[in-house]
Amino acid sequence: MLKVDTHLHSWNLSQVDYYWLQPEYKAFYGNFTPDVVEPQIKKVGIDRAVLVQAADSYEDTASMLVHADYREWIGGVVGWCNLLNPDETRRRLDIYSKSPWYKGVRHLIHTESNPDWVVQDKVIESLNILADYGMTFDLVAVFPNHLKHAPTLAKHVPKLKIAIDHLAKPPVGEKKSPWFDQMKAAAESPNVFTKLSGQFDNPAWTVDDVKPYFDFALQQFGADRIMFGSDWPIARLGGTYFTVWHNVNKLLEGRSEAEKDAILGGTAAKFYSVT
Repeated sequence: MLKVDTHLHSWNLSQVDYYWLQPEYKAFYGNFTPDVVEPQIKKVGIDRAVLVQAADSYEDTASMLVHADYREWIGGVVGWCNLLNPDETRRRLDIYSKSPWYKGVRHLIHTESNPDWVVQDKVIESLNILADYGMTFDLVAVFPNHLKHAPTLAKHVPKLKIAIDHLAKPPVGEKKSPWFDQMKAAAESPNVFTKLSGQFDNPAWTVDDVKPYFDFALQQFGADRIMFGSDWPIARLGGTYFTVWHNVNKLLEGRSEAEKDAILGGTAAKFYSVT
């Protein structure tokens, strides 16, 4: 079974503008290209990784596609399209669909002032075009007002495979949160998946802290709709690539081999068509 990291970022600040990336983010400010993390990926036994956009720009997408051309362990790219313009989205997908690496689209919706940005009519129209091309959509759902839109997207774009990034940033330590009901509602749609990623970006969170939220997500989605992602280099906030890999494997202790194989690669291979 392939081991797949479904959430790896790459940036070179001299080539692409990442407006949100400022010097105060010391742990991951600078140039973090695939060659930096490659030794760590290979040491833990990752076979393939999916590069995920970190800027709403075609320049970022182009940079990732170039990296994929030169590294056999990069199995896919989640890029960007202007979803507010369906005609432009179609034109871009006409081009991107010719690449074996381009797998889907993401937009940094959490940076938009409109919390309902992703359910605008034009965006829904573009997402239906995305589905027609067999592409996927990564949903950045770091706040409850984004996660609540997952069922709406699943309903209006039923052919689109949707991945909720980072388990929608579960409210570790909170006893009451809309996260539980919203994740349960999202899981009711069979075309909605989620990523076990970003949970160990916070150095204060232990495996025991995260476990109740992971267990809940696993109960709702099942292993065949959960995928591992490192969230590197943002994961450097909490440690190293090895730290993330160790903690995720500790989190999976006691699970069946079939569940582990699915979460660590099998689900991702099917979702992103990674081989």
